[in-house]
Amino acid sequence: MALLRGINVGGRNTLSMGDLRALVERLGHEEVSTYIQSGNVVFSSRRRSPAALARSLEDGLADDLGVVASVVVLSQAELARAIRDDPFPAGADPKTVHAVFLVDDPTPKLQAAVKAADGPDRAKLAGRTLYVRTPAGFGTSKLAAELIRLSGGTARNRRTLSKLLELCG
Repeated sequence: MALLRGINVGGRNTLSMGDLRALVERLGHEEVSTYIQSGNVVFSSRRRSPAALARSLEDGLADDLGVVASVVVLSQAELARAIRDDPFPAGADPKTVHAVFLVDDPTPKLQAAVKAADGPDRAKLAGRTLYVRTPAGFGTSKLAAELIRLSGGTARNRRTLSKLLELCG
């Protein structure tokens, strides 16, 4: 599966999911489906290198569709692990808990910002996944905005992650 960063947010990087599905199929992947309008695409592939898959998708987006977006590729097992390792209480509203998937290992600046988080919003790192809980909403959270900026990652809420894992079959 691939998660595209910053697709259809605030009128920027507009991309139809039909065009995204067609691109992924043209790149030779199978069983392609998308979920909601934020750049979530589930597919099967013979390629095994997440970095190579991400580069191929980024290049195809730019060359074929004129969309510049970073892509994080996850296996079904990685997605399941991210859901399983969520450190926040299961009873929390699924729209207030997000997993931010990082392209690279967390930087010292990101690690320091996570440790310094104080207030109702909370964050925890687990490998290349950053978990952020924002009871008043992700879009209005100053902590979430700063962590996204520092991480360069792409965030999905708990509800979306569960649906994507379901789509993986």
